[in-house]
Amino acid sequence: MREIRVIGDPVLRTPAEPVTEFDRELRRLIDEMFQAMYAVDGVGLAGPQIGVPRRLFVYDISGRKGHVVNPVLTVDDPEETIDQEGCLSVPDRDTRKPIYAAVARASGVTIEGLDRLQRPVRVKARGSLARCFQHETEHLDGKLYVDRLPRSEARKIMLKA
Repeated sequence: MREIRVIGDPVLRTPAEPVTEFDRELRRLIDEMFQAMYAVDGVGLAGPQIGVPRRLFVYDISGRKGHVVNPVLTVDDPEETIDQEGCLSVPDRDTRKPIYAAVARASGVTIEGLDRLQRPVRVKARGSLARCFQHETEHLDGKLYVDRLPRSEARKIMLKA
């Protein structure tokens, strides 16, 4: 079982590299990512969160399940929606559960990329799925949700993590 990397691990702050090999190893990695995500009751997980600095993520949220390799995110509706958001890589040090905060995100997005067999993937999303896609894509750019928070709020979270 792959371990979830937590804030402080440099892999979480390093932009991920594109996936170039679509082979059995990639398929195994995607399966392992789903296992790791489900083991901690997550709804999304990016490669860097398990120490793999590659541009891919898995998700299972709001009745939608899938994965995207080399994703490109496009904002369709820039109107921001504020909702509670947490991250498996920013857990409370005592409870090991994600620390939640109100985060503003675009209301609608489209994610495009490839699946494990190099077939095109294109998903339009709103609501929690759109939030998930934005959150996971930011992981691939070396960013965490706390980077979107006011400094004082981010500091409070960092003291708990």
